[in-house]
Amino acid sequence: MRVQLTLEGQGDYHVSTTIPMLDHMLEQLARHGQLDITIDASGDTDRDAHHLVEDVAITLGRALDEALGDRRGIERFGHAIVPLDEALALVALDLSGRGYAAVNVEFERTEIGGLPMENVAHFLTSLANEARMTLHVQVLAGANDHHKLEAIFKGLARALRQAVAIDPRRFGEVPSTKETL
Repeated sequence: MRVQLTLEGQGDYHVSTTIPMLDHMLEQLARHGQLDITIDASGDTDRDAHHLVEDVAITLGRALDEALGDRRGIERFGHAIVPLDEALALVALDLSGRGYAAVNVEFERTEIGGLPMENVAHFLTSLANEARMTLHVQVLAGANDHHKLEAIFKGLARALRQAVAIDPRRFGEVPSTKETL
């Protein structure tokens, strides 16, 4: 697996996981987060997509954690409420150095574009744990599962974009009263 991540990018991406819907969601993450992302991954999807989805989340989370370094000067917090037609998703995160995810989503379909929907919450949890961020995700409205899923990833992208932004007033300080994240 190969993952490259640039936090202050242009939203450029090359994503190939062999799972079309996962590719689409990662492309949304790059474009709307203005992150440059390259992901080349394959795995035993003939058995089940679970391991590949999990491995992509783990590797991407680790890349995010590494790119953040000691997290000096970042905004740290980000949130977004994102609509996609009838769907509405809320995403809030804290690049606190502590991995935690509260994911409150329900889907009617069992799979979209090769992505088992049961793996969506697991992807988000694995990403949060490895990136060492606190992540809250809720779908507030929606009937179309594709729309709900896409609103989640666009919300994650927008929240990340806010949180990784450099705050010029911090002058390289760690955004915590404890002086560590």
